[in-house]
Amino acid sequence: MAEVSIAATVRNEFGKGAARRARRDGLVPAVIYGHGSTPRHVTLPAHQLMLALKAHNVLLDLQLEGGAQLVLPKSVVRHAIKNSIEHVDFIEVRRGEKVVIDIAVHTAGDADRDGILEHVNNTISVRAEATAIPSELILDIEGLQIGHSKYASDVVLPAGVELVSAPDTIIVHLADKPTHEEPTAPAPTDVAPAAPAAE
Repeated sequence: MAEVSIAATVRNEFGKGAARRARRDGLVPAVIYGHGSTPRHVTLPAHQLMLALKAHNVLLDLQLEGGAQLVLPKSVVRHAIKNSIEHVDFIEVRRGEKVVIDIAVHTAGDADRDGILEHVNNTISVRAEATAIPSELILDIEGLQIGHSKYASDVVLPAGVELVSAPDTIIVHLADKPTHEEPTAPAPTDVAPAAPAAE
């Protein structure tokens, strides 16, 4: 997984006004939670943070006054129109510690081409060492037949990674393509024409 070092500054001003001033200065307000400690409020450079969060499940090494802190993004709030990062919640982690996290699952291989592959779940939960979280997982669907599914238990996990999701969680299902029947014209009826009305 990616590990990125980024400078962070402890902030002592709170509220919407302070958050707006931070964003105006090119900073993103954030909070660090974890290990029963008091939440810590920090700011990070917006551009560097945006680049770092392009990687899935990135591990951030925050350079704070008094020492570095490893964190994982827990919640990222973005601007509805600009898509810029407005706020981030981080969870504190330690080297050697195992964490439970959702990992994206991608498919590889060719299923029956006469079917439609339905992605029921795009992620699974796993337990992994904080510094060895896989960025993605691969599910082999080679030869999958119509009417059959692949499950969380079918995903091959790297060494040291444990499945947390239920093993029978459906990841993909190969459905049959719908058949479109051509509308049939109504059959002609042999009805004699009506006799003209008498004058």
